[in-house]
Order: sequence, then structure tokens, then C-alpha cells
Amino acid sequence: MAKHTAKVDANDIDFTNVYDVWKGTPYRLGGNTKRGIDCSAFVQVGYSSVYEKMLPRTTSEQVKLGRYVAVANAKEGDLVFFKTGYTTRHVGIYLGGAEFLHASTSRGVIISRLDNPYWSRKFWQIRRIN
Repeated sequence: MAKHTAKVDANDIDFTNVYDVWKGTPYRLGGNTKRGIDCSAFVQVGYSSVYEKMLPRTTSEQVKLGRYVAVANAKEGDLVFFKTGYTTRHVGIYLGGAEFLHASTSRGVIISRLDNPYWSRKFWQIRRIN
């Protein structure tokens, strides 16, 4: 009988790997490089790296994708959206355990918590991309 071994390749990337690569990268509106990245570009890069799926470039286009998911049913990879201003929106990637990965305007690429007072006040919705 042939012995089965697990194959590890470039496709075995998860959001922890994405965080390790991008951690601390500064926020830059319109940016999409390690010199500076905005929230929707970071989500686009994360999804491309983990799922090999290209998402639209802007938060306003990303929020139209997939389907609404209740917070209680959220799982890793769901997109988390916030209303941070009158017309300003923010997006991150849910990691589980009330944590999400995002490009913060003040601290760059970080992991934050949904139950943080700031983020809980700004929370809008979670969407699952199929």
C-alpha cells in the first residue's frame, strides 16, 4: 500500500501567514504595497493570497459581494464591515474569536477585536464570500 504524505505548498497559506507578512505596514489611502496599504487593498491581497480569489478594489464594491452573516455565525475569512464616518467605510477579515485582521488608519496592519469599544460602535455587517 502506498504511503500517503501531506503535501505542503504555496497554496497552504492562511490569514496568519498574511498577517506575518503585512504586520505593521502603514495605512495609506489608495495604497496597495508594503510602503502603505488601505483597508480594501489589504482585504484584496489577503483574499488573493489565501483563496486565490480576486475581490474588487474598493470597500463599496466588496460590501456588495456574498451574503449577510450574523455575528454569531461568523467564521474565519468572512469580511467585516464598519461605518467609520458619515460616508466612510472600513473592511477587515474575520479571524474567529471576535478578532479581525485589517489595515488600521492609525496603526497600520493589525489584529483588532470586534468587542473593542471603538469597533463595536462602528460595526456594520459581516458578509461571507462564496
